Amino acid sequence: MILFHIKLCNFNQQLEKVKNMESIKEIYRIGNGPSSSHTIGPKKAAEIFKSKYPEANSFNVTLYGSLAATGKGHLTDVALTQALHPQNLNIDWKPEVFLTKHPNSLKLEAFDLDRNLLGDWTVYSVGGGKITDFESDESENKVYDLTTMKDLISWSKKTGRSFWEYVELAEGKEIYDYLREVWVIMQDSIKRGIDSEGILPGGLGLARKASSYYVRAKNFSGSLKEKTLIFSYALAVTEENASGGKIVTAPTCGSSGVVPAVLKYLQDSFTFSDEKILRALATAGLVGNIVKENASISGAKVGCQGEIGTACAMASAAATQLLGGTPYQIEYAAEMGIEHHLGLTCDPINGLVQVPCIERNAFAAERALNTSTFALLSDGRHLVSFDKIVKTMNQTGHDLPSIYKETSEGGMALLDI
Repeated sequence: MILFHIKLCNFNQQLEKVKNMESIKEIYRIGNGPSSSHTIGPKKAAEIFKSKYPEANSFNVTLYGSLAATGKGHLTDVALTQALHPQNLNIDWKPEVFLTKHPNSLKLEAFDLDRNLLGDWTVYSVGGGKITDFESDESENKVYDLTTMKDLISWSKKTGRSFWEYVELAEGKEIYDYLREVWVIMQDSIKRGIDSEGILPGGLGLARKASSYYVRAKNFSGSLKEKTLIFSYALAVTEENASGGKIVTAPTCGSSGVVPAVLKYLQDSFTFSDEKILRALATAGLVGNIVKENASISGAKVGCQGEIGTACAMASAAATQLLGGTPYQIEYAAEMGIEHHLGLTCDPINGLVQVPCIERNAFAAERALNTSTFALLSDGRHLVSFDKIVKTMNQTGHDLPSIYKETSEGGMALLDI
């Protein structure tokens, strides 16, 4: 008992250190699809800006870079119109102009009745629904002092505690109230997606598949049933996202189907309690946070590897924890989730979060279970660390030409459909 108190005191002292990483609430944002960076982020920015100028008669929003290039397919204009209604709104699209701080940039301007400028704000949507002007003090959102997997493993070894316990101690037990809401919405999005049929909006004529896959799964057995169920759950969420439905970023809208699909399948298969699922979400959020802190989860910044790769890492870690894995095995599974998505481009057809985005979620969910199994068969020792693969992913993203980073200028985006 004395030793336990000593360890707890030492940990509390650690928490008094400078906080460098945000709450996992920043990874799990609740909102409407289809894009966290192009829909949730700009809408939030517009709402904040409107509240600063309630007397404004009209607004002008200039979209730059990737935000302008794929904004129409991602419903950026719809989100801005909703946020600034009923005032008049003009949107200028400048895909050829990239501001230096981030590819997803927008400038908001407010005018009075005589078209006198009341104020302006340049803001950046940096991924996962997060916005920043790189000037405001955001220190109040920082709750974690450990920002690398190496430090997290070291802490776990020293204290004998699991990753989810670090989340609980850093954020307080009230974090579970938020994660409980997250899990409810994730399950709701699966149910709505499975119940929905027809064609997805946007003009591609893409038919929903989740419902038919779910029905077919009931007629299968063994591994085929497992795969089909996982596919159906991931498809359900991402089809809801593509329709502008309510989802949870994990870590983005475009990759929102991976984590809920894996957790839904495992809970149904092993009858895990909601409490265990919430702890798995805590660990998954921590993994996503480390990637966000040390690299990026923005498709416009590092390509789809930062979105789907991170989502797969999060789901891999969650699955491994649920299935009894050690911290070393959890780290290994998460590392493989990113490693085997390195170089993945972000080049959606017609700028819609549909092709190849929806299928990628299904495949990444299945891969997450595979990486978990692979890690659990080992003792957790492996060659490339999670921190090194995150650094590699970040560098790979910077090396990718901009035409493959959510600009609709290369890859599948050029296909004539």
